[in-house]
Amino acid sequence: ADLQGANLMWANLVIADLRGANLQGANLEKVDLRGADLSGADLRGADLREANLEGADLSGADLRGTDLDGSYLKDANLQGAVMERADLEFAFLRDANLEGVNLEG
Repeated sequence: ADLQGANLMWANLVIADLRGANLQGANLEKVDLRGADLSGADLRGADLREANLEGADLSGADLRGTDLDGSYLKDANLQGAVMERADLEFAFLRDANLEGVNLEG
C-alpha cells in the first residue's frame, strides 16, 4: 500500500496487514494499530504520537525520524528496525523486542 503523507489520525487499524507499506510522512497520531503487521514498512518521518502499537510487528521497519512521543509499544516486535533520530519521549516499551534496533541519535 502507498499511504505516503496520508492523514489517518484516530483510524482503527487493529490487526491490519501493512507489511512493506509506504507510510512515509503519514499522520498516524492516536491510531489504533494493536496487533498490526507493519514489518518492513517505511514509516520515515511519520507522526505516531500517542498511537497504540501494542503487540504490533514492526520488525525491519524504517522508523527514522518518526515521532513516537507517548506511543504504547507494549509487546511490540521492533527487531531489526531502524530508529535513528526517532522521538521516544514518554513511549511505553514494556516487553518490546528491541533486538538489533538502531537507536542512534
